[in-house]
Amino acid sequence: QVQLVESGGGLVQTGDSLTLSCVASARTFSDWTMAWFRQTPGKEREVVAIISRRSRYNYYEDFVQGWFTVSRDNAKNAVYLQMNSLKSEDTATYYCAADPTGSISYTPREYRYWGQGTQVTVSS
Repeated sequence: QVQLVESGGGLVQTGDSLTLSCVASARTFSDWTMAWFRQTPGKEREVVAIISRRSRYNYYEDFVQGWFTVSRDNAKNAVYLQMNSLKSEDTATYYCAADPTGSISYTPREYRYWGQGTQVTVSS
């Protein structure tokens, strides 16, 4: 059974940095497209960043471009989201997601596996 386990969330102040981690329990991790999504109450889950299987393609939503960095370590079955210059509007539950087909997808329904979510709260 595939599991994605996120960690690294917490309460920080405006301007702080935080790194989220997601570790997958799967031997085929290196074949997967990985993504980070976030969601706030009453809103739809939105994509934050996507990273392709070999890290050759990274995608960022406009609202995090230049502030967030997605990376992965296939040897560790891990994907990371480095978040810098955090703002109050970055407060959300962050989820990592996996697409085992290796396709680049921008909508939640294309991702088969999901982590449980980690809360990030940015206080002003």
